[in-house]
Amino acid sequence: MTDGETGGAPGAARDDRRGGDPFEDALALANHTRAAATGPAGRPESGCATPSAGGPPTAGSGAAPTARGGHDPDAATGSSGPSGPAEDGRPPSSGPRRRPPATPWQRARDLAAHAVPGPSAPVATPLAAALGRTLAVPLTALTDLPSFDTSAMDGWAVSGPGPWRVDQAAGAAAGILAGQAPAEALQDGRAIAIATGARLPSGATAVLRSEHGEVRELPGGGRQLHAPRPVPPGQDIRPRGQECRRGDHLLPAGALVTPAVLGLAAAAGYDELTAYPPPRAEVFVLGDELLDHGLPQAGRIRDALGPMLGPWLQALGVTAAAPRHLADDADTLYAALAESTADVVITTGGTAAGPVDHVHPTLRRLGAEVLVDGVAVRPGHPMLLARLAPRRHLVGLPGNPLAAVSGLCTLAEPLLRALAARRPPAPCRTPLTAPVHGHPHDTRLVPVAYRDDERYGLTAEPLHFHGPAMLRGIAAADALAVVPAGGAQRGTELELLELPWSAGWSGGGPADRATLGDPFGPAGGVA
Repeated sequence: MTDGETGGAPGAARDDRRGGDPFEDALALANHTRAAATGPAGRPESGCATPSAGGPPTAGSGAAPTARGGHDPDAATGSSGPSGPAEDGRPPSSGPRRRPPATPWQRARDLAAHAVPGPSAPVATPLAAALGRTLAVPLTALTDLPSFDTSAMDGWAVSGPGPWRVDQAAGAAAGILAGQAPAEALQDGRAIAIATGARLPSGATAVLRSEHGEVRELPGGGRQLHAPRPVPPGQDIRPRGQECRRGDHLLPAGALVTPAVLGLAAAAGYDELTAYPPPRAEVFVLGDELLDHGLPQAGRIRDALGPMLGPWLQALGVTAAAPRHLADDADTLYAALAESTADVVITTGGTAAGPVDHVHPTLRRLGAEVLVDGVAVRPGHPMLLARLAPRRHLVGLPGNPLAAVSGLCTLAEPLLRALAARRPPAPCRTPLTAPVHGHPHDTRLVPVAYRDDERYGLTAEPLHFHGPAMLRGIAAADALAVVPAGGAQRGTELELLELPWSAGWSGGGPADRATLGDPFGPAGGVA
């Protein structure tokens, strides 16, 4: 199910918070006035909601018309689904609900980032399970690194100035290998073969690389090592504590556990790390029209969000089960949300006010607190954020694919970062290679790819195929440019939201345009 959003696929329904059918608006306002005055069954009520100026009606309590001319059956009957009346004990509201003004884009991101007081309590995590988590305490060295003097090269450990006698009895053939502890000190004027990473014997003053030394047989027996030039003390030796000393702070709390951090922690003596657990997410893909395989047919389309959202969440450090497809049924959605124990539930579609858009009514049945109900951003206006419980939230994404990406970057990512204790990325601003049209009032998110420009250096090139229902642009993108209302000219530095994978993975470049269908064309249309 795709929520209304202009500028997408042909025939897409409208989603414009500033205007619907004037007659429907007037009718809803009149109904609201009567309901507020009398309340259910003609009883007076103590207060009433103030309608937002210019907003279309949405599915609400009572028998309010929806944006598509439907009604909310739950509110009309007072039913709350399979389990009867609302579980929070509050009577259903009788007046139609009008959607409040859309939240400004930056304000919505701030609300999402502060929706939770912080991450869950840290836990001791084995190294094998710590990848992608955030350190809860600083990483402190448990030992010197290296913990003993080691050879940086294959060659000979030598003592004093050369030439050096290589004694057969000293193990000239094999020498000292990594992992071995030399039993005897190296006497002055002597040399012994040594491998990279092996512990130096006491008395060694330098390492002579194998390609620089020459072993000669002596007339009276034995062998002697010669060097073409003097070997300074300390050459090719990694001294104990060169990288760190025991107790040194290696990384601060809040550092992301990357593969390199795992290696450093292991080298520093750790078997486990104290880190924050990753947030758990569930994805519910809504819509009877969606297929999970094969070609679109008979009015049904392929589900593009299910295959995309799981890996996207994993890239953000989230533990996510395989997405579940739910039918367009209010009771089915209610049961799924009521039974979920995930920290964050992400739904796709159903966030508008059409006849089968059940997210808002279901949240009211659950007694959820809606924190963000619509964002002044294109695409993705009908996104929402709701609190299901003190530490459990729902992010409602629009059903159109690029609009859903907008919702991910606007609401889901800041919330999940807070739950995972991940620091927000440093602000990134880059000049545009071409002008971009803007929405008259709302922020606009446009896919861009990094390019080198002779005048501006690193730039952001706006990509084509940026309509709400399109994915070709974002598939070739490195980031989303935050375009202010009114648009931006070439050379204007805009804030970029980098995508959670390597910037070098962009599928673009002038040589690839024929293959990609030119996603680098003009991005002037307003979605």
